[in-house]
This record gives sequence, structure tokens and C-alpha cells, in this order.
Amino acid sequence: MPRRPLVLLTTTLLLLVGVAPALADDPWTVPSPATITITGDGSGHGKGLSQYGAYGAARQGLTAQQILDFYYPGTHAGSAGGTITVLISGDRDADLVVEDRDGLEVRAVRSGKVFALTEKAARTWRVKQTGGKSLVAYRASGTSPWHTVRTISGDAELTAGGKPVTLRSPVGARAYRGALRSTHHDGRRVTVNVLPLEAYVRGVVPSEVAASRWPQQALRAQAVAARTYAAYERAHTANPDYDLCDTAACQAYGGATAEYPTSDAAVTATAHRVLTYQGGLAFAQFSASNGGYTVAGQFPYLPAQPDPYEGTSPDYYGWTATVTDAQIEQAYNIEQLTDLQINTRDGKGPRGGRVETVLLTTAKGDTYSVTGESFRRNLGLRSTLFEITDVQPG
Repeated sequence: MPRRPLVLLTTTLLLLVGVAPALADDPWTVPSPATITITGDGSGHGKGLSQYGAYGAARQGLTAQQILDFYYPGTHAGSAGGTITVLISGDRDADLVVEDRDGLEVRAVRSGKVFALTEKAARTWRVKQTGGKSLVAYRASGTSPWHTVRTISGDAELTAGGKPVTLRSPVGARAYRGALRSTHHDGRRVTVNVLPLEAYVRGVVPSEVAASRWPQQALRAQAVAARTYAAYERAHTANPDYDLCDTAACQAYGGATAEYPTSDAAVTATAHRVLTYQGGLAFAQFSASNGGYTVAGQFPYLPAQPDPYEGTSPDYYGWTATVTDAQIEQAYNIEQLTDLQINTRDGKGPRGGRVETVLLTTAKGDTYSVTGESFRRNLGLRSTLFEITDVQPG
């Protein structure tokens, strides 16, 4: 989920005029070239449920409901179902290709007509779109020619009556429940998985946490959070082509291939359960680790508060990252960085709290203020709960 990809944000630069530092760290002189070491805690934005905190809470004996009550105070139980549409980000080439299997069918999205794909010689099937039509073809081997068996007006999708269909994409083979639809988004062909919400959550939970090691109550809390997040996104999207993506920019989703018995059990135990607030779906944000203190979100049920269930882990606490002066200069479109300073923190949690602003000073004497979140994203840091611990030439 909302652990967003690195984004170039040159437009976030603001020329600093008379800003008084508060909770400022000592400034660092930056030679050219320079290697800058950054140390921090936590992973992700820190809002809502902490996956590592839920793990710790479950190990201390808390139930899934108690975990959800702590991370989303003031929310209530609700129900959600229906279908959801998910962009399969690894399959954006010219066609949709799946492995043959029993029960395979193609459905014309526009008309709703369904046609069985029963060619005995077929090993793979393809939907290739051209001129507003979908050409459905098969081939008997990886080197044989494609044989077109049907032409469909508009988009088409492949399904096997609820049984998993294996997609072959540039990133490898992966099975998905529901239907695999070949459509267009922003002028390019994409693959969208259309499936029941419950089947989708089965592919999310083990993609977000280690289902083989996570306590059952933590898995159940994750299932409710993931289902709620998906239902909220579905209800609020303005995108006509799909509801959400399959990466951490939304929430990780691995299809039927990712499913695992313990996470399946958690999804079944919490079937259709979501979180609501004042009669509507809650925005159930979550991240890997809040570093010991949650971050306030945009709603009252996402407060900033100490997290007693977080702990110490080499994965989430005391992580280090190295960046160069050239990387910072490129990220913010500046020249000759000479000084670097964490200027303000929120004062909540370890290391003085999360970084709110960072000052960048250039050889020309210009000083710019960028947000801690912008600095994190542009430089690929795990969280905004960090400090600069060393600057070395070279």
C-alpha cells in the first residue's frame, strides 16, 4: 500500500526567507564530491496500522480487533463485497498472453458474450488489440505461429470460471483468480485483473507480510486493513479503467500465486469485514513500521501516538543509507550543494521525531527548504525518522 515510488519533485523547492530553525540538527558541510550517511528507524509513512507493530501486539496476546482498535481508534465494523479491478503493472506490452487450461473462456466486455476456448493443440492463448478490436489466438508451442480463432469488438478478458489463470508477462508467469482483461489506459494497452474482493485480499495479505511467520491475529488485522483500503480506493477512484494497482504504491498484490494457507485462514475468518467511520469506509492506511510512533493522518482515526508494540529489528531500526551530493543536486535541480541541515522535526518519537524540513545551501549562497517526505522519496529512504550521521569526501 501507500508506500509511494520515488518521484522527482523539483517543484517542491521553496526559497527560504527568514525561517527560524526549530528542533534543528547541527548543519553539515558538504564537500564535492561527497558521500552522506543517513541513519533511521521505521519503514514507510507511519500512518495507521504498523505491520511490525501488529506482529508485536499479536505476540503479546492481543486479538485482531484489539490491534485494529489501537491503530484505528473510533472506527467500527462494517461489511464490503463485490468485485475489484487491479492493474497488473508488470504486463504492459503489446498483448495479453495466458497458459491454456481447462475451462478457459474469452468474454467480450462490451457485449458480455462468452466463448469457450477448447482448441486441443493450444498451449498458450493471446489477446492482441488493434483498430478497436481484440484478436483471440492460440499457438501450439513457443515457436509456432499464432492462429486467430475469434475477433471481438472492443476489450476482451480471459477467465476459467473462477479457477486461476496463469498470465505470462515480461516479468514472469503468475496465476490470477477472476478474469484477466486486456484494455487501454492513458493510450497504452494494459492488463487488469477483475475479481471478487475476497479473492483479491487472499493475494494481498501474504504479499504485504510474511504469512508463514506472522501470528494469526496479526494476519487477520492485516486482512481487515487491506480489505478496507481496497474498498475505500474503489469507492473514491476517478479512474474508469481500474480501482488500484498491484504495487506498494497502492498495496502489494501477488495474485493466486502468492496465496498461503495461514493468510487464507485469516481472510476467511474476517470475510467481508471492513472498518467504517461515521457511516463511511475508513481510509485504512498502513506501513511496515512506524519506528515507535504513529504519524497523524488526515482523519481523526489516524492519530499520532506512541506505539508500545513496535520493537527493535535490524530490518526497521538503525537502518543506514548512503547518498551523494550529486544525487541531491539532481533530485532538486540545484548546483554545488555546500551545506545540508535537518531544520525542523515534529518532536514525536526517537531521534527527535520525524524530519519536517531539510535545508539545502548552494555555493551561490541560496538556501532552499524541502519537506522531509520529499527528501525521503527522492532519495529512496525508508522513512522520515532519520538523521544525518556522517559526511565524507568522495
